[in-house]
Amino acid sequence: MTRGQGNNRIAAMLVGVVVTMGALAWAAVPFYNWFCRVTGYGGTPNTSLTESAEILDESVTVRFDANTAPDMPWQFHPMQNEVTLRIGETGMAFYEAYNPTDRPIAGTASYNVAPDLAGYYFTKIQCFCFTEQVLQPGERVEMPVIFYVDPEIVSDRDAGQIRDITLSYTFYETELPQAQAALPPAKGSDYN
Repeated sequence: MTRGQGNNRIAAMLVGVVVTMGALAWAAVPFYNWFCRVTGYGGTPNTSLTESAEILDESVTVRFDANTAPDMPWQFHPMQNEVTLRIGETGMAFYEAYNPTDRPIAGTASYNVAPDLAGYYFTKIQCFCFTEQVLQPGERVEMPVIFYVDPEIVSDRDAGQIRDITLSYTFYETELPQAQAALPPAKGSDYN
């Protein structure tokens, strides 16, 4: 092998390493999100299209928490502090978001469950966090979340005694879709 061929081979290997590292970095976030959804790691709840098939006589209290990122101008809060329901029973809670600014703002919510061990058993059927939300100036909306705590929680050696769970959301401002930017305020918006 000549010196030029050796240099070309080294250059090709370095390009391959850089491409591989870039691909791994690009895949890390979706893989981590998938891992958290599947395992409940970090308090990430599961999702389902159906209600629980079993309802136990044991109860659990779910508390609700709301936050906004420092650069998100919305006002965001739960409309109830907590709800007590039987394990496996479907519950519904509402959060309210208000855009006090004079411009449309898009937002996306991240969520988690505490304690972390409960995340594997906390299942959401419907949630505003599944889609981007756009609020026009002065618009106020109520957003539901429908959920249940999987009855399998009582069989878990570590999570089996958990009877108090906190569902927490944080809204972040996202780039406004062009189609939404030109819409007039929603009917019934609260202008203060």
